[in-house]
Amino acid sequence: MIELHARDIGEVAVLGAHCDDIAIGIGGTLLTLTGRATQPLRVRAFVLSGEDSRREIEERHALAALCPGADVELTVLDVPDGRAPAYWDAIKTALESFRHTCEPDVVFAPQRGDAHQDHRLLAELVPTVFRDHLVLGYEILKWEADTPHPVLYHPLTRKVAEEKVRILLKHYPSQLDHDWFDEQAFLGLSRLRGVQCRRPHAEAFVVEKATVHF
Repeated sequence: MIELHARDIGEVAVLGAHCDDIAIGIGGTLLTLTGRATQPLRVRAFVLSGEDSRREIEERHALAALCPGADVELTVLDVPDGRAPAYWDAIKTALESFRHTCEPDVVFAPQRGDAHQDHRLLAELVPTVFRDHLVLGYEILKWEADTPHPVLYHPLTRKVAEEKVRILLKHYPSQLDHDWFDEQAFLGLSRLRGVQCRRPHAEAFVVEKATVHF
């Protein structure tokens, strides 16, 4: 397994279609980044749907728990769930405005192969706005059989993986009626990704594009 070590991550942009996508996809990574930061990590978050709703409140509480001590700013739009393709122009404009508020060292967003139309549209638009950034596509566990073949892994300790799940279950009560939204499912996926990179647990990513300097 080839290892690459990122250093001096001061700011990240995290984007999701719904209020819980970010926590599901990179909750453990956020816990790790904020835990290792020598200065407060700047987290700039962008979500397509849920503005002024219970979901936005859940998202704010979850991000605060996942990013203790970080400087977190959250933008939530009011795009109807499941209807993102019909709002392409408004989403692109909002993304461009969001881009001007941050200068991230790495961008996290859904991956292009996601079967959900909202996730997929966001995945397609993000690289058109963050053109000179490392964009990592995260996976979102759900009913669809669309889990990707990841090429990049971020190892998690069991403690971090379990803390991520605790935060998910505590701060997203609106999602608890989904039969896939439980501890066993989330830990099962992170354990599988951990096996694939020879670690206890991991979160996995699809790389949009990258340049390597030797």
